[in-house]
Amino acid sequence: MKRLLSLLFIIPAVYSCSIAQDTQQKYADLITVESSKKHLTTLSSVEFEGRGTGQKGGRKAAEYIAAEYKSYGLTAPVNGSYYQPVALQQVAYQVEHFNIDGETWINGKDFYVQGDHDFQDFAAGEIIFVGYGIQHANYDELKGIDVKGKVVLLINEGEPTDESKKSHITKESYQSEWSSSRFKRIQELTKLQPAAIFSTSSQVAEMLSRMKGRLTGGRVMLGNGDNTNRNITQAIPVINISLATANKLLAKANTSIDKFKEETNKSFKPTTQQISVPFAASMGVKVEKLNDPNVLGLLEGTDLKEEIIVISGHYDHDGILPDGTIFPGADDNGSGTVGVLELARAFSQAKKEGKGPRRSILFIGLAAEEKGLLGSKYYTENPIFPLANTVACLNLDMIGRIDDKHLGGNHNYIHAIGTDKLSSELKQITEAANRAHTQMEIDFTYDDPKDPMRLYYRSDHYNFALNGIPSAFFFSGLHPDYHTPNDTVDKIDFPMMVKREKLIFHITWEIAHRAQRLALDNNKE
Repeated sequence: MKRLLSLLFIIPAVYSCSIAQDTQQKYADLITVESSKKHLTTLSSVEFEGRGTGQKGGRKAAEYIAAEYKSYGLTAPVNGSYYQPVALQQVAYQVEHFNIDGETWINGKDFYVQGDHDFQDFAAGEIIFVGYGIQHANYDELKGIDVKGKVVLLINEGEPTDESKKSHITKESYQSEWSSSRFKRIQELTKLQPAAIFSTSSQVAEMLSRMKGRLTGGRVMLGNGDNTNRNITQAIPVINISLATANKLLAKANTSIDKFKEETNKSFKPTTQQISVPFAASMGVKVEKLNDPNVLGLLEGTDLKEEIIVISGHYDHDGILPDGTIFPGADDNGSGTVGVLELARAFSQAKKEGKGPRRSILFIGLAAEEKGLLGSKYYTENPIFPLANTVACLNLDMIGRIDDKHLGGNHNYIHAIGTDKLSSELKQITEAANRAHTQMEIDFTYDDPKDPMRLYYRSDHYNFALNGIPSAFFFSGLHPDYHTPNDTVDKIDFPMMVKREKLIFHITWEIAHRAQRLALDNNKE
């Protein structure tokens, strides 16, 4: 009779557990290859131009995410908006006009500038050629010459030598420090306060070839576009030109680099020359205010709704270059963005059918991750919901490919990074959810604090972890198309991407429904 009574108690419990598992699986199965592929094909399309920070494609991506949140019925939690504008500033060196002797030159093609000065106009009727620009007791090319406020040209390599290649400066068989230290020449010359420096060397042509007319968009950082507190590190612009271009300028003074070297090696006498060419330019650092938003959608919980689970993924990538080159970022991080949307849709449907989570879930498409985890840093410094009530952050960043490590072997895997750094329970839940539902290899390699990639510190979950929130980064690994224009949607393994999305769904379901929030019982590096 006792055994019979025990069975009568056990059978309903098992049946109830089975029903719960069936319900959970029902909503996980709303995440499909078809829906994931549709989202990712759109987000990585030419129309979205690589979703660059401060670019049209980035704005389109944010609008797309917000529209999807609205269609799922998620609450707009930022004073009735889905957008949390992130206070960003772009600090970029810009050349708006550059003219030599009536000819317009293009930055990145004909020259490249190194400088950190405020935007300003430059004008001169001549350029002073100062040879090697060497200032040494035995050979001083700037002695007695006033270059303050003037434009100068120097050969930023080599030094005068005799026929046996001995240095005229040191009188030794090896070259002096002036020959090897291009930085020293510039540094010493700037002390004389010229207005601008033209610098030529054999390396410039190669650098310009590598640039292929492309220049970076400068630095993006948190800030309000205020230029007043910027620390200027290089107030005098250094305009790098090739030897061929320098010779065109020197031809105006009936000389050339080779002719100068030949004469100097014979005479060992510093010489300077005035090159009568008009120069006019407008260039310098401009600080532009950006407001790329984090995109937030809230699914309110039931009896534990004050506690928040964050599901995050950055939507930005490298955008479009001035020459039209697009970085689609299908894996990085179109795949993670799609994962956030798919989980949001599945959980929203569960709530509509009366099976919503006990805890609230905040879905965030994060801005400016590629610029230094800036969107997540801004959110954790300006949280919409108290960080003390945020019980976990599950971050999806690149979940759509097969990495180099697994390419020739098991494709049924996911990297889980940081699951036990703060809470042993998060790792336990991850492993249990995988055993019950997805049966993948969970690779914890990157949890090793000695791993040279240090990936735990390189995605948005880390800013939540810094605030004591158990956080994990789900990742499919690096591949040769990482941060190249070849990160395209046709290379995504959608069945595996969906399997990874489902694992994170099941982990979230468990955290959202359990009685207690995750224990903070670890403090691992």
